[in-house]
Amino acid sequence: MYIIFMGPPGAGKGTQAERVAGELKLEHLAPGDLFRQAVKQESDLGNEVQGYMERGELVPDEITIRIILDKLDDIGDEKGVILDGFPRNYIQAVALDEALEKQNKAIDRVVNIQVEQKELVRRLSSRWLCRECQSPYSSSTADNPCLDGCPGCGGELYQRTDDKPETVARRLEVYYKETAPLIDYYRNQCKLVEVEGEGGVEEITARMIRALE
Repeated sequence: MYIIFMGPPGAGKGTQAERVAGELKLEHLAPGDLFRQAVKQESDLGNEVQGYMERGELVPDEITIRIILDKLDDIGDEKGVILDGFPRNYIQAVALDEALEKQNKAIDRVVNIQVEQKELVRRLSSRWLCRECQSPYSSSTADNPCLDGCPGCGGELYQRTDDKPETVARRLEVYYKETAPLIDYYRNQCKLVEVEGEGGVEEITARMIRALE
């Protein structure tokens, strides 16, 4: 089973991909995680990726595609996959389809998580991450841990530059311009299902699993 989770920044793709992958015994693949793994390996590709990340630039399509496809080859046919944050544009979507087709495979389902823009802005501007384990936390919750460090590992919590209020609008603008057109791309392939992304985390996970069933 090959599944893609789509949605704007702040829709909860990463959280839901991790939860659903655990429930359905699937592999969860996110470009950011794979980029960090490549950097830790200190390979030529990892050094190239590190350069883009340190400059705050998007990793180019050709590198992102290569890293994702290499990981899919490593996983093989034994386990299904949820792709979170990939593809992010038409070039990546076509490359993925072509690569899978050569192996007589295809994307089975694309889940688009729908969240109102006002809620997206609230979520993103209150999101903090752990520098060590990358776990996300919200400064808008009553039990806000942001001043005390990560409850999971004790690491320092920080707010990414692109989660600050002044840059959130730009991130959403880029998403609607580059990634949102993939909604129609997959709808035309009869692979798209849409899920309401507001509510409790467990409630949304249940919706996602029902949609996939």
